[in-house]
Amino acid sequence: MIRFRPRLAQCAASYDPAQFRADLLAGVTVGVVALPLAIGFGIASGASPATGVYTAIIGGLLVSALGGSRVQIGGPAGAFVGLVYATIVRYGLPDLLVCTMMAGGLLFLLGALRLGSLIKFIPHPVTTGFTCGIAITIISTQVKDFLGLPIPALPASFAGKLLAFGRHLPQTSAADALLGLACAAAIKLWPKRWGRRVPGSIVVVVFGTLAARMLRLPVATIGARFGPGAIPRALPALHWPAFSWAHLGDLAHPAVAIALLAAIESLLSAVVSDGMIDDRHDSNQELMAQGVANVVSPLFGGIPVTGVIARTATNVRSGATSPVAGIVHALTLLAIVLAAAPLAQYVPLTVLGAVLIVVSINMGEWDEFLILHRQPKGDAAVFLVTFVLTVFFDLTLAVEVGMLLAAFLFIKRISDATEVGELDKIVDASGAFGHEPAGDVPAGALVYRVFGALLFGAADKLDAVIRRMGSDSRVVVLHLSAVVAMDRTALGILDTLHEKLERHGRHLVLSGSHAQPHALMAKAGFLDRVGPENVCPDLPRALERARVLLRR
Repeated sequence: MIRFRPRLAQCAASYDPAQFRADLLAGVTVGVVALPLAIGFGIASGASPATGVYTAIIGGLLVSALGGSRVQIGGPAGAFVGLVYATIVRYGLPDLLVCTMMAGGLLFLLGALRLGSLIKFIPHPVTTGFTCGIAITIISTQVKDFLGLPIPALPASFAGKLLAFGRHLPQTSAADALLGLACAAAIKLWPKRWGRRVPGSIVVVVFGTLAARMLRLPVATIGARFGPGAIPRALPALHWPAFSWAHLGDLAHPAVAIALLAAIESLLSAVVSDGMIDDRHDSNQELMAQGVANVVSPLFGGIPVTGVIARTATNVRSGATSPVAGIVHALTLLAIVLAAAPLAQYVPLTVLGAVLIVVSINMGEWDEFLILHRQPKGDAAVFLVTFVLTVFFDLTLAVEVGMLLAAFLFIKRISDATEVGELDKIVDASGAFGHEPAGDVPAGALVYRVFGALLFGAADKLDAVIRRMGSDSRVVVLHLSAVVAMDRTALGILDTLHEKLERHGRHLVLSGSHAQPHALMAKAGFLDRVGPENVCPDLPRALERARVLLRR
C-alpha cells in the first residue's frame, strides 16, 4: 500500500513564527546561492540558462513540499551534466524531456513499492568512482567557456573534448582565461566565516560581471551566446513535450540511468543532512517526491531534478528547520526571475565556468586516489573501473559494470570466508569442536564443521567431503551450527553427497542447523530424504546417532 506522507505535513503540526523566520532567512540565502548554479548547470547540460532556472524553481518547490526530508533542497545537479548532455546530443531536447518523465515515473514506483532502502546496497567504491568521474566530466564541459576557446560545439565524448581542446588551445582568450582564473581563486580563498553569510560564488558572479562591464573586457556572455532574452521574466506555459512512440524503447536505457542517479544523489544528500540536524528522513517518501518533480519539471521545459548536497548543506548552515525553507528557496528564484532576469545576459560565461569548476573540484572524492594503495585490491579495481568508465564512456555503463564487479568481489569474499573443516584437524585441547563439546568420535565416522555462508560461490567446498571419504567411512556428520545462510546450489551438493552415501549403504547425519538453512532444507524435502532421525539439534546427539548407525 502506498504511504504518501510528506514531511511538510508532519512539520506543520508544531510550526511556529520563530521557525518561519529561520526558514525564511535560510530559503532566501539558498535561493541566491542556487541561481548561478542553476544557470551554469543548464548551460553545461547542453540546454539553456532558462532551463536550469526553471528546473530549480519547479523541482525545488515539489521536492521540498512533497519530500521525506526536513531540509532537502532539490534542483539541477552536476551529477546529471554528462548524462543529460550526451542524451541531448544523441536524442535531442524533446526526447530528453520524455526520458526525464519516464525516470520520474520509475522513481515514484520505487518509492511506492518501499524500495528506498535498497540504495544502501550500492558499494562505496562504486559511488566514489562515479562521483570523481562526474566531477571530471563537469570540468571538461567548462574548459571551453573558462578559456574562451572558439569551439563551435563540444563533442559528447571525453576523448573528443580533449582533442578539441588540444586543437584550439593556442586560440585561448586571455581576457576569458584571466577573469576565470581570478574568479576561481576568489571562490577558493573566500573566508569560510564570510561564506556562511555571503557565499563566494555569489560574490564572484556579481563582481566578475561588473568588472567585465566596467573594463569592457572582450569576454563571451550569456546574452552573446543565447540572446538578450536568455532567461524570460516569466515561467513558461505548461506543455506536453513532443515525442515519438517509436523512440520510447531507445529512451528506456537513459531513463533508468537518470532514475538511478537521481535516487542515489537525493538519498545520499538526505543522509548527509540527517547527520547535520540529527534527524531521519523517509527514503520512500523522498523517492516519490523526486518522481513527481521529474514528471512535472519537463512539462515546464526542465531537466532532471534531484536532491543536491551542497545546497542542502547551505540550507542547514543557514538555519533551516523545515521544508518551508526549500519552498522559500524556490520562490526566491522565481522572484529573481520576475524582477531581474534581463540582467543575467551580462554574466560572463567564464565566470559561470569558474563557479562550476570549483563546485566540481569540491564534489570529487580525490582522497580515494591517495589511499588507493592501502585499499584491498578488489575495492581499488572497482573504484578505478567505475571512474574510468564514467569519464570515457557513460555513467550508466560505469554503474552497471561497477555493480557487477562489486557483486563478484562480494561473492569471492563470502566464498573465502566459508570453511569446511574435519573434526580431528580443528578440535581444540579441551576436546571442543567449535563452541560445543565434541566427545569421542566413533571409528568409521567422519565429522565436518561447516562455517560461514553456504552460497553458490562457496558450495564447491562441500565437494571436499565427497573426495575425502575413505572406504572405511560409514557415517558422515555435518555440523552446521556456524552456517548463517544456504542457497539452492549448496543444497544440491548436499543432495549429491546424500545420494552417494546412500548408494553405498552409508549415512548422512546433520547437526545444529539454524533457521534459514533448516527451513530451506525442509521446504525442498531434503530433511525427509535424510530422515528426521538423522537430523540432530547438536553435535553430541549427532555423534550418538552415528554410534547407533555404526552398530547396525
